[in-house]
Amino acid sequence: RRLTLPPILGYLAIGVLMGPYGLGLIADTEHTRGIAEFGVVFLLFTIGLEFSLSQMMRMKGAVLGLGGAQVVVTTAITSLVAVNFGMSLEGALLLGGVVAMSSTALVVKQLTDQIELHTRHGKNAVGILLFQDLMVIPFLILASTSASDTTPSLLTVINAIAKGALALALILALGRWVLRPLFHSVARFRSTELFTMTALLITLGSAWITNQLGLSLALGAFVAG
Repeated sequence: RRLTLPPILGYLAIGVLMGPYGLGLIADTEHTRGIAEFGVVFLLFTIGLEFSLSQMMRMKGAVLGLGGAQVVVTTAITSLVAVNFGMSLEGALLLGGVVAMSSTALVVKQLTDQIELHTRHGKNAVGILLFQDLMVIPFLILASTSASDTTPSLLTVINAIAKGALALALILALGRWVLRPLFHSVARFRSTELFTMTALLITLGSAWITNQLGLSLALGAFVAG
């Protein structure tokens, strides 16, 4: 804050310093990452509360248009460069997918801090991030098949994408027809503890559903919000 820089830079710098490649104060990165995922899940759920289903439907142009263009163009350019440096086509596509992805939590947090989440470019950024989260599935399939030297079939890719769409549809359906009456029932008890526990259950439950179907935990939490 003293340097008038985004706080996220401070978080990243401290993480690098304390991690196994810095001072080594935290060596168990797998365990730490698992704990950190909870923070990302709760952050995306909170941000999801600021969006409505109707807003998300209006953003389909940003999600499919801008998001699709960003992933395809970035992956294609990176893949071409990688192939020219002698990398295999599968490896080049996988590298392109890595370069095309962004951290939803970091970008959305920065937009929120700058009070730009509901601006035009903020909504476009969220749309692109949502498409990236959906594209994680085919890239993960490509990664797993590259490791096992098998070629993924079109049916496998379609099946994985269908699972992702099913997860989102399930969460939205539960939110519309189950959560509303549930929260009305909880509100009648006027219990802060019961309300908090219900919100936690919904947040973690939605994140678990998307994670089980190959999507990110954060996406489930955002859609639930």
